[in-house]
Amino acid sequence: MAIIVNIDVMLAKRKMSVTELSEKVGITMANISVLKNGKAKAIRFSTLDGICKALDCQPGDILEYRDEEE
Repeated sequence: MAIIVNIDVMLAKRKMSVTELSEKVGITMANISVLKNGKAKAIRFSTLDGICKALDCQPGDILEYRDEEE
């Protein structure tokens, strides 16, 4: 199983920088980087909520499931 985090895609669609997202959500740029690079083991619902509000999107726009065999 692989959960893909598409924050970079949504940032590009919204023409927003990681710095701007970090400030709007209230988390560090390092933590956003961990999410973007797929290194995170978990994400708090409050963080996901903040990201969705800042990017005006749904959780499914950010998180995607892919079977590792694909």
